[in-house]
Amino acid sequence: MQNSTLSTPIKPKTHWLKFLIPSLLGVFLFMAPIAYQDTLTIPIAVLAKSIQNLFGDMLPSIVTAVIATTALLSLITRLVKPNFVLSRPFLTGLFNPSLSWFIVQQLGAIFVLLTYFQVGPEVIYQGTTGGLVLNDLLPVLFSVFLFAGLLLPLLLSFGLLEFCGTLCTKIMRPIFNLPGRSSVNCIASWLGDGSVGVLLTSKQYEKGLYTQREAAVIGTTFSAVSITFSLVVLAQVNLEHLFMPFYLTVCLAGLAAAVIVPRLPPLSNKKDQYIDGTERNADLEAIPEGTSMVRHGLNQALLKASQVTCFKTVIKDGLKNAADMIFGVLPIVMAIGTIALVIAETTPLFDWLGKPFIPFLELLNIPQATEASRTIVVGFADMFLPSILASSIESDMTRFVIAAMSVTQLIYMSEVGALLIGSKIPVKAWELFVIFILRTLVTLPVIAGIAHIIF
Repeated sequence: MQNSTLSTPIKPKTHWLKFLIPSLLGVFLFMAPIAYQDTLTIPIAVLAKSIQNLFGDMLPSIVTAVIATTALLSLITRLVKPNFVLSRPFLTGLFNPSLSWFIVQQLGAIFVLLTYFQVGPEVIYQGTTGGLVLNDLLPVLFSVFLFAGLLLPLLLSFGLLEFCGTLCTKIMRPIFNLPGRSSVNCIASWLGDGSVGVLLTSKQYEKGLYTQREAAVIGTTFSAVSITFSLVVLAQVNLEHLFMPFYLTVCLAGLAAAVIVPRLPPLSNKKDQYIDGTERNADLEAIPEGTSMVRHGLNQALLKASQVTCFKTVIKDGLKNAADMIFGVLPIVMAIGTIALVIAETTPLFDWLGKPFIPFLELLNIPQATEASRTIVVGFADMFLPSILASSIESDMTRFVIAAMSVTQLIYMSEVGALLIGSKIPVKAWELFVIFILRTLVTLPVIAGIAHIIF
């Protein structure tokens, strides 16, 4: 257990500077809301946007090269077993995955090459399936991963999480049964992007800072949809004038899901063990007698900052974070996202899955319940699909409900779902679908109730 006081601080002023300067910079980059091109966003998203503007149409080519190279190196590693890769744990993790992930990597490479060159079955590369993933989603993820990965140590390595974790534990632990540091994940997702929240959670889980249950809950519950994307969804259903009540509805429904869903299987069945198999130690969150909460948080933060002795190591960690997400996750997003969108576009599967919700929607007195039911489960493929389908529905109230529901469902396989599966966070695809359905069942009554008040 870490001591609550600094261990023989030789240069306490240096420790303060190590804590304050990188942490404040990290807060600004990942959490400070700024106005950019008439939208509210965060600096890290602006940096990512600058990469997209700089490279423009070259990004799909870059992403294609990354995914194809990853699959090729994995194939060579599996066949030749080069010592250069196998003797380095980081490279082994990237290019020597389990058989199932190897197959997914190869599928991702096949899909991205077919889509980029527009050959093979049109259903793979058309603009609503593989074309959507390659041209619209992956360039954004590449840009976000590049900057978020490089700069993530500002949040992780200099004591910010230790300080915030101490201050927020008395809120997060009783209400959500989570450590206080998870509040940082939520804020970063809320103001920035859900993928940033998944990245934060995955890295902290790998470092032994979250248990299996905590990582799974945070990844599926607190990787909230950004304000910016919520505006895009609302614009799609022509209800921009209702943004304030809409986002209030999203926050209340999300809060209800965050309290209820983690207390139900499969999340409640996750082990409270760290990645190395050790049990969670509640004493680590205890505040020593005679020490205030703020003082203890500062002690923990300064102790963490004092452990950074070489900024070269911090930079190396940032590069590894970026490479891990770019090479490790993009092929999986391409494979799973394309498959999910092909199913949504070419089969009535999601229509069938939505039919059981018709009585539920009718019970909630939602107009055009049959049309609305088609949008409920299709959000598992991609979050934007429900609002696209809802744009043709006449009832303002129904469009409002569908838009809010699509934002609060959180888990969609074209991005966040694939990111979760591709990360070290211990969740399976079927568990994500169950959590998706549970979130839908919990949030719909809340959203419908507020919609009846508004309309």
